Amino acid sequence: MQGKLYLIPITLGESSIELVIPAEVRTETLKIRHFIVENVRTARRYLRKLDPVFPIDETQFFELNKHTSPEQIGTYLKPIHQGFAMGVISEAGVPGVADPGADVVALAHSQNIQVVPFVGPSSILMVVMAAGLNGQNFAFNGYLPIKPNERASVIKHLEKRSQTDHQSQLFIETPYRNAHLLNDLMQHCHSSTRLCIAVDITLPTEFIKTDTIANWKKQLPEINKRPGIFMIQG
Repeated sequence: MQGKLYLIPITLGESSIELVIPAEVRTETLKIRHFIVENVRTARRYLRKLDPVFPIDETQFFELNKHTSPEQIGTYLKPIHQGFAMGVISEAGVPGVADPGADVVALAHSQNIQVVPFVGPSSILMVVMAAGLNGQNFAFNGYLPIKPNERASVIKHLEKRSQTDHQSQLFIETPYRNAHLLNDLMQHCHSSTRLCIAVDITLPTEFIKTDTIANWKKQLPEINKRPGIFMIQG
């Protein structure tokens, strides 16, 4: 009998398991002994957080990240064909969303393997919920360019798109570059554009607020080195 591929959520930082991971998801995850993971160390630590006596030494891990070749990915689902369940674990949040897990999920569908998504925290959906911007039509754009000129051009494009298509635009940034991103948003967005700044989602230090660029210019929050996601609507 063929196994299934389970998409396993993980906490967004050091938040409480009980707060963001349903009890049944925890129970089912702890039954699995074959995992495809973005980072083995993170996955091992998370499984031990779910259960301090989880048998790590009896567990098989396959690493899936930007360095993994298509040829390697093609071999990862063998345990499922041998009758074992497999789980996919991201670095944070849910697999397959802004995450390389989508590649192995696509492979599973091509091999007629049942894919089972578990409920868990997604910073993208949580900021859409909390921003008060257009939740009917929105787009996630990943990371913006690093080079200042390219980033400015993309910011202007996304702002215009939010106006013409009535579509909220979401994007993320590496935590240590948050301040640079905010400065560019202040410089290149119209004063009436609304910006949601969300950092440390689900953590005790969580901060989520939406305001106009004009009002943000009066006082920007201190979000340096804090994992964040941003959303604009012109």
